[in-house]
Amino acid sequence: MGANMAKRLKDVGYPVVAVYDVRTESAEALAQELGGRSATRLAEVTEASDVIITVVTDDKAMLKVFGPPKKGDSLLTNASGKLFINCATISPKVHVEVEKMANKAGAESLEACMASSITQAREGTLYLMCGGAEATFNRAKSILERLSSSMRYVGKAGQAANVKALVNMVMNINTAGLAEGLALGDALKLDLAMLREVFSQTGANSRVLQTDGEDMQNREHSCFFSSAHASKDSGIALSLAKEKGLTLPLATATKKQYDRMIKEGLGELDKSGIAELTFKGRHKGRRK
Repeated sequence: MGANMAKRLKDVGYPVVAVYDVRTESAEALAQELGGRSATRLAEVTEASDVIITVVTDDKAMLKVFGPPKKGDSLLTNASGKLFINCATISPKVHVEVEKMANKAGAESLEACMASSITQAREGTLYLMCGGAEATFNRAKSILERLSSSMRYVGKAGQAANVKALVNMVMNINTAGLAEGLALGDALKLDLAMLREVFSQTGANSRVLQTDGEDMQNREHSCFFSSAHASKDSGIALSLAKEKGLTLPLATATKKQYDRMIKEGLGELDKSGIAELTFKGRHKGRRK
């Protein structure tokens, strides 16, 4: 996602002066393509840039890149006046913590949670949910407009991440439900193209039907949003529910399915790969 966002910004006239990735080869290739430099340290990115966009995997990675400068390499080294736009799906409390650390360093931080995939990142048609100080949102707005077709300012830090957790929780439930519906249709010897068309005209319709239905039927699970990430994001939502004393049976069952995919070595398949667990005769599972 980050690489495609960087390419989009370059296309619309923004200089991408530095990139950083834990996979050095990826960073070097992207930097060469964009005419920037591949930074070997996080602090180099901050030094070279006015605006830094981050896309990381999870809470641990986020806290690592925004760690205290006195304890090692950090994006917050000499960060006064800088703007950080953080796009990863992570726990709301971590976004709040990062904002506090950035403000302490004299910088600003905005969460810009994405509800789209790689194609939209490259085309600049992301849907963004933003959280943080409204003044910071306004400062970032001109850049965000070039990355998105639509965006919404949700509120203070953590609020956009709350919304994104719910978006992905419901999406994952819909994906699991669709996989079960198509699997049962297949077992009943129904024509799945016909079944998908009927679903699309009835209460069974969903965005997931449009994006994943044919892929489930054809076992095409090239990764746009991995099953491992689906598990992580459902876990974020379930943690929020636990904090509020809510029991969410469907979200819990869906996470168990995605956890099983990871256990069975299917975690890097697209989320549509959950159909491999439901269609009869597909995935046999690992032997104990």
